[in-house]
Amino acid sequence: MDRPAWAPEGVDMQHPSPARMYDALLGGSHNFAVDRMAAEMGTKLVPDLPRLALSNRAFLRRAVRFMLDAGIRQFLDIGSGIPTAGNVHEIVHEIDPEARVLYVDIDPVAVVHSRTILRGREQAGAIEADLRKSGELIAAVRETGLIDFDEPVGLLLIAVLHLVQDADDPAGKVAALREVVAPGSFIAISHLTSEMRPEDAGKLGEHSANETRVGIRFRSKDAIVAMFQGWGMVSPGVVELPVWRPESERDQHEKPGRSLGLAGVARKE
Repeated sequence: MDRPAWAPEGVDMQHPSPARMYDALLGGSHNFAVDRMAAEMGTKLVPDLPRLALSNRAFLRRAVRFMLDAGIRQFLDIGSGIPTAGNVHEIVHEIDPEARVLYVDIDPVAVVHSRTILRGREQAGAIEADLRKSGELIAAVRETGLIDFDEPVGLLLIAVLHLVQDADDPAGKVAALREVVAPGSFIAISHLTSEMRPEDAGKLGEHSANETRVGIRFRSKDAIVAMFQGWGMVSPGVVELPVWRPESERDQHEKPGRSLGLAGVARKE
């Protein structure tokens, strides 16, 4: 398989990555055939999977706008994925061109493409780091100089914690980030769930474990709520993706009661 010009040297083109699969579901172009095949197989199992991706993207937009309205002017997007239309820096800089955005991802394709589209923007950047190694990630963030942990931060953990296995303690990783950010900071989490559709969640979970080897963990609502321990929840709490403060009918990519994702926003007091 030929390596596209936009793909960094040494990138694994034989196995799908969550970031590139998500890009494929959103109709993006920075993915490989193996990613598209994995996304297509998932969609055959659960036909409304692309709607879930759109619903998650819409939640990200609303959460960022909410934080901007609350006065947040620096954003740390962990597990940011492949940049597509309506990225965090585009949403943020439409309101305040001086606000700062740092993207973090484990996928080198995501990081390289992020840096390409951010070239010339002093207020935004991208680094490669692993959420499972929270100490190293925090140190790498500090080194950029873009994020000041002494000031409130908007933490974005969008569709990433379900890629962290139980043995790696996803709630502990959130707690480590809570400890380092200043009071007044916000966190937004979206997470795949088995709560409403356990059979479909089971199909996709098995597919991710046996076919794509991605290892997605669909969790219960209680397990996702537990990740917000120590934070002050923002109304309406942890709810289905399309239910969190929808702005219009355009945000209703999924029918309430049918979403495979839960989401919430909280504040550090």
